[in-house]
Amino acid sequence: MKRFENKKVLITGGNGGIGLEAASKFIAEGAQVVVFDIAEQKSAELEKIKGDVHYIQCDVSKSANVKAAFEKAIATVEKIDILINNAGILGPRVKTEHYPEEDFDLVIDVNVKGVFYCMKEAISIFKRIGGGVIVNTASVAGKIGMSRHLAYSASKHAVIGMTKSAAVEYAKQNIRINAVCPGFTETSMLATINEEPEYKQALRQATPMKRFGKPQEIATAILFLASDESSFMTGQGVVLDGGLSVQ
Repeated sequence: MKRFENKKVLITGGNGGIGLEAASKFIAEGAQVVVFDIAEQKSAELEKIKGDVHYIQCDVSKSANVKAAFEKAIATVEKIDILINNAGILGPRVKTEHYPEEDFDLVIDVNVKGVFYCMKEAISIFKRIGGGVIVNTASVAGKIGMSRHLAYSASKHAVIGMTKSAAVEYAKQNIRINAVCPGFTETSMLATINEEPEYKQALRQATPMKRFGKPQEIATAILFLASDESSFMTGQGVVLDGGLSVQ
């Protein structure tokens, strides 16, 4: 039997990168998947996935939008067993004294409030059905400082904090909540610095493994945290960063 046979999995930010890889892996392991993304329709890559994938447009930074999207998801697949809180943005690379307030607010709205809104909806569902699992996508930037990315680092520290707090609150109700903390990974977020090859090379060299992570590597960890293989694990932030944070 596949690990996620008969499981209903909701993935935010599933149109590309880590979310897309996670969707593909969950489908391959027998799950029914619902993808939330801000884009109006599925990406070409998501369209290629063969399996039971439902797509709902959702701006996770808006609580009303999240609530409505969850209602559509439940109407479509009847319940949610697993939430992968993956939607997130990087924001500009700017020193703190020059960081635009509107960009700071947007990063916090998506990366912190979006995770919070989705956790609230999922936990309410899990309490009704007797349990569930949440995996939040944080970052190594939630464990260490990240120069010129104040809002992003702050947001991912917050995700780890929310993960720990909610895990303690709901452990007795069969609800497990963990986070993955990727280092620099080959996604569209990293691609935003392609026009700065020297900076990109510096990031690669700063990683002891001298390479960037691959989305499928992070997705594999997500599936482990979502599965019964991690059944005695909650409130943890699993770091996959090629050794960056242990230097």
